[in-house]
Amino acid sequence: MSALPPTGEQPPERGTLPTTALAGVGERPFGIYVHVPFCATRCGYCDFNTYTADELAGGGSFRGWLDALRAELDLGARVLGEHGRQVPRADTVFVGGGTPSLLGGSGLAEVLDAVRASFGLSPDAEVTTEANPESTSPELFASALEAGYTRISLGMQSAAEHVLRVLDRRHTPGRAVAAAREAMSEGFEHVSLDLIYGTPGESTDDLRASLEAVLDAGVDHVSAYSLIVEDGTAMARRVRRGELPMPDEDVLAADYELVDSVLSKAGFDWYEVSNWALGETARCRHNLGYWRGGDWWGAGPGAHSHVGGVRWWNLKYPARYAAALGEGLSPAVGREVLGAEDQRVERVMLELRLSEGLAVEALDEAGVAEAWRAVTDGLLRSDALRAGRCVLTDRGRLLADGVVRRLIA
Repeated sequence: MSALPPTGEQPPERGTLPTTALAGVGERPFGIYVHVPFCATRCGYCDFNTYTADELAGGGSFRGWLDALRAELDLGARVLGEHGRQVPRADTVFVGGGTPSLLGGSGLAEVLDAVRASFGLSPDAEVTTEANPESTSPELFASALEAGYTRISLGMQSAAEHVLRVLDRRHTPGRAVAAAREAMSEGFEHVSLDLIYGTPGESTDDLRASLEAVLDAGVDHVSAYSLIVEDGTAMARRVRRGELPMPDEDVLAADYELVDSVLSKAGFDWYEVSNWALGETARCRHNLGYWRGGDWWGAGPGAHSHVGGVRWWNLKYPARYAAALGEGLSPAVGREVLGAEDQRVERVMLELRLSEGLAVEALDEAGVAEAWRAVTDGLLRSDALRAGRCVLTDRGRLLADGVVRRLIA
């Protein structure tokens, strides 16, 4: 496998995966995630594996990262194509980060060319890139569309200037909507805007105005996430010093209900607890692959992968990641092989978040009994459970993590 064995010894030059993991590769959904580790500035709430130019201090460059990325994708194709197996073509590609739009249109094209050269793309592949509004332009969107991208995901977060300031976002309040319109004008049918709710100082009116701006943009997909204050971030330090309050759980619940109400009235359907789309074709197929237990190869510094019940993760620092691949070694630094019970628990954790819910067959006897108690508590739909599926109610969505814990306890 392209990751260290549990004992921690150096991985072999080409990497290996257990035969059990390779069985069925190509029969399950297969995606490629590409991690772009570069950002112009670091947002105060962000704990992703990203680096500004100052933080890299000459220890990484776009060209060095791209060369290493090509080497890892080639490694992945060799590993999954071992013993004469057909190398799976990517059904979905997701370029995330970090700030992929900093690569420009030509850089995004080179990334997708690298995926084509190693794994290839399915004829109807969904190809998404994330983008920050301030680093986009009509020219970038036109180049990305020509290169083969089919979907744009823009980090909006809020339409309120003071909220963006607390989050350390650089774009102006109207820029995300303008960028979304530019992407659609250049020919993108699928454009998503991401929101964060629960930021200290954000009022109900602020959130409502952000939602109205999203609807006015005319996009077909919205992601909305509650603010989480992650340890080690600048925001966590501000909270610890008393400069900012911790997000209030009751406020977060009310905010979620507002998001769902506004989007539902506008014709959006929730298909995952934090994601809404205008119809099935607007749903993010790549993320659905994660939630439904598909396979994906995560390429780039710090990227995580999963194939056939084996999960592994890469070196985080770009220079070390590139150095390992430059020496013909796997960049992976750890792995875990999920047993049958581990996979069952993960299935419950992920599939319960979907609007289609979870098949009751994934629960043990105690879990089934707990599911019926969750119906009594108003957390799962009784009609769905009688039909053999665990589907969250509106109240259940607010308490999804707690419902999961009950079903697997």
